[in-house]
Amino acid sequence: MSDLYARHRNVLPDWLALYYEEPLEITHGEGRYVWGADGTRYLDFFGGILTTMTAHALPEVTKAVTEQAGRIIHSSTLYLNRPMVELAERVAQLSGVPDARVFFTTSGTEANDTALMLATTYRRSNTILAMRNSYHGRSFSAVGITGNRGWSPTSLSPLQTLYVHGGVRGRGPFAGLDDEEYIAACVDDLKDLLGHTRPPAALIAEPIQGVGGFTSPPDGLYAAFRDVLHERGILWIADEVQTGWGRTGDHFWGWQAHGRSGPPDIVTFAKGIGNGSSIGGVIARAEIMNCLDANSISTFGGTQLTMAAGLANLTYLLEHDLQGNARRVGGLLIERLRSAAAQDPGVREVRGRGLMIGVELTRPGTDKADPERASAVLEAARAGGLLLGKGGGHDTSALRIAPPLSLTVAEAEEGAAILESALRSTQ
Repeated sequence: MSDLYARHRNVLPDWLALYYEEPLEITHGEGRYVWGADGTRYLDFFGGILTTMTAHALPEVTKAVTEQAGRIIHSSTLYLNRPMVELAERVAQLSGVPDARVFFTTSGTEANDTALMLATTYRRSNTILAMRNSYHGRSFSAVGITGNRGWSPTSLSPLQTLYVHGGVRGRGPFAGLDDEEYIAACVDDLKDLLGHTRPPAALIAEPIQGVGGFTSPPDGLYAAFRDVLHERGILWIADEVQTGWGRTGDHFWGWQAHGRSGPPDIVTFAKGIGNGSSIGGVIARAEIMNCLDANSISTFGGTQLTMAAGLANLTYLLEHDLQGNARRVGGLLIERLRSAAAQDPGVREVRGRGLMIGVELTRPGTDKADPERASAVLEAARAGGLLLGKGGGHDTSALRIAPPLSLTVAEAEEGAAILESALRSTQ
């Protein structure tokens, strides 16, 4: 056990999970690579849990943060804040939400907390619809709407949560249906559920479930849900903490794959926009955002330092068309991984969109999750110089691949070759 690991165990909670049998200390990074304390270089295919969106140590972001730190780091939302206004204007314009207002927080958890407060206040209801296998954060209210047992440490909640079918295409009672029949069955289930409960405040859904193993419904499911919800005045909250900012390649926001019936009423975001700086936020129509009848502020949400980072990072993302790069390079990577997986009876599915890719592992000859192999592949990939993530929910186990959106074709091939070798060595 390393000295740092021993110190970690002595002072931090037991439930604070660490990857790897010998936990890794990352000391610095550049581009798509990071270095461990022993000098080993790794290709980063997880990006700090989808947070290093553009690149490690991106000069444009580093310069913006350094210059802002030399002027003022923080003043709170009680004072006018030019970088916050400028970033809010850009986010509102990109959001697709009409008459949008933006409120900045420090994390995706806090963003979802805020969205729940807005929706329940606006609708005067504490009933929330959420998706099975979902994850929305670690706070008391966010855990209360998380449909993933592995990340739900308590059943206590200030909310009444009802879980809806549809977020996991390849499992569950409707898995054998074609896409059109699947959507129709999920809509029928939603309608039936609404007949047995008091009017809910909102449905919250990740367009692609992150912690759940990068699972998703057929395109258009949430548009069909929105038609049902809109008839009843129920709000739609899109949790874009992991899918936003072009990561899926095909769309800037994940909800746009379900946009036939219009945009969500509320969008939450975090992670990638800050490229490692603590930025989260909520976008909502003005009538919803302004429904609170008491004062509210955010001490650290929108602080000048993080807003400078977000502005520089978003500018780089747009000017270098990283969404297009995610579509092109991600498409090549998915096909390369599917080719490798075809030779492995323990790979149930390679799925995903853009640079958000899941590799689901099962015990050969069964449909049962294989978390032990997922951990073994993680170890083998690290030994080969590649960092991956993992996830999954009810009887699922998946490797999660989400590198910075500036990933090159050569780096994608390098990572795919290492992962293929790790899969082969653990069969």
